[in-house]
Amino acid sequence: MRRQIPVVFGLIVLLSVAPAGAQQRGMRAPPLEQPVLHEIAQDVSAARIRSDISRLVSFGTRHTLSDTRSDTRGIGAARRWMQAQFQQIGRDCRGCLEVVLQSSFVEGETRIPGRAEIVNVLAIQRGQTDPNRYVVISGDIDSRVTDVMDSTSDSPGANDNASGLAAVLEAARVLSRYKFSGSIVYAGLSGEEQGLYGGKIMAGKAREDGWRVEAVLNNDMIGNISGINGVTDNSTARIFSEGTRAVETPEEARWRRFHGGENDSPSRNLARYIDVMADRYIPNLDAMLVFRLDRFGRGGHHRPFNDAGFAAVRVMETNEHYDRQHQDIRVENGVQYGDVLEGVNFEYAAKLTALNAVSLASLAWAPPSPDRVTITGAVSPDTTLSWKRAGRREAPHLAGYKIYWRPTDAAVWTDSRFVGDVETYTLENVVVDNYFFGVASVSQSGFESAVVFPGPEPAPVN
Repeated sequence: MRRQIPVVFGLIVLLSVAPAGAQQRGMRAPPLEQPVLHEIAQDVSAARIRSDISRLVSFGTRHTLSDTRSDTRGIGAARRWMQAQFQQIGRDCRGCLEVVLQSSFVEGETRIPGRAEIVNVLAIQRGQTDPNRYVVISGDIDSRVTDVMDSTSDSPGANDNASGLAAVLEAARVLSRYKFSGSIVYAGLSGEEQGLYGGKIMAGKAREDGWRVEAVLNNDMIGNISGINGVTDNSTARIFSEGTRAVETPEEARWRRFHGGENDSPSRNLARYIDVMADRYIPNLDAMLVFRLDRFGRGGHHRPFNDAGFAAVRVMETNEHYDRQHQDIRVENGVQYGDVLEGVNFEYAAKLTALNAVSLASLAWAPPSPDRVTITGAVSPDTTLSWKRAGRREAPHLAGYKIYWRPTDAAVWTDSRFVGDVETYTLENVVVDNYFFGVASVSQSGFESAVVFPGPEPAPVN
C-alpha cells in the first residue's frame, strides 16, 4: 500500500506578509524530527542490495561498447534487466512509476571512435501537487577494466558501479510506497566511463523539457570500506559538491565578488542538507563534506548536471581502494586486482542508500525552494532578507520560511529561525558583514527545502 505523509493542520499560525523588521508572534515552528524518515531508513535492505549487485555482476561486462543483443552478457542485457526491475516496482505500487528509455547515438569521440547508442533507463514517480519539480537519484550502468576500450573482457564492476545502481533500485522500491509533493526520478545512466554521456543526455533532456531540477544525488562507488591507505571504516561517507557554479555569468561573478557566495552554490547547500539528514536519521554515519567538484582532478556523472545549471552532488565511500577500480581481474605478486563482489560491504552500501532515500523523500515532501532571495543590510545593525512566496497550487502545505545564518568562517549553518509565512524578514542586531545567510521553505509537517543563498536571479543556461 502506498502511504501519504499526514499533513498536520492547526499547528502553524499562517501569517500575512509583514513589513521588514516585523516581529512574528504567536507562531509555532513545525517539528524538526520526521518519524517517517526513520521508517524509510530502516526499510532499506542490505540483502536486496546484495542480490541486485550480484545480478549486475553476472552480466560479465557492462562496458558501454559491449554486446547489446545478448540476454545474458553485456550492457544491453543489464539495461533490459534494470528496465524490468523498474517495471516490476511499478506494478507493485499500482502504476506509480513511469519507466522511460532515453537514448542518443555518439560517434567519433576519443573513447567512442565508432558509433554507439547510449541508453539511460529512468523511472519517474510523479509528484502529487508539484510534478514539474524533480529530485533525482542516479547510478551508472556501465563498467570497465584497465583498458578503457576493452569491451569484451570480464568487467564485473561490483562496486564501480553496481553498488550505485543497486542504491537507485532499492530507493525506488522503498520510496514507491509513498506519495510525494514533488517528483522523484530513479536513473540508471550509461556511458559514464566513456565520457559522461548518459548524464549529458539526461541533463540536456531535462532542460529541453523545462524540468525544475532541485537536486541530483549521483551515487558512484558506495560499497567499499577498506582503502588503499589501510584504513577500514564503515561510519563515514563523502559528499562532493562544486563551489562557484560552472554556469556563472560575468554579472553573477561580479555580484559574488562583493557579496560572497563562493562556498554557497546550490550544490554546496544540497550537500549541507544531506549532512543534516545523515546526522538525524542514519545511525553511525557521518557525512564528510568535500568542497570540491569531485576527487582531485577526476570527475563523475553529477558534473553534466552542474554544467546544465542544476544542483548536483556525488555520494560515495570515504576510503577508495585503487586496486579494485578499473582493473583487469588478476593476481600479481600476491595482490588481488579487480572490482569483484568480495570487495563490496553490503551493509555499508545499504547505509548510504538509506541516506539517499531519506534525503530524496524529505526534499520531495518539502515545498519548492524559495525563489528570488535577496539581502540588504550594508552599514546597518540589522539584516533583511526577502523572497518570493511559492504559489498555493505548488505548495498547498507551506507553513512558511526559515532563515539560516552562520559565521563567515563556518562550514555549515549554525543558526536558524522560523519566521512564518512572510516574504521578508529582518534579523535585528545581526550584522550582515559577519555572517552568511540563506532561506529555506518549510511544510506544515516540518519538511524543509535546501537552503537558498541570496543573490541575483541566475541567468538561463542555453
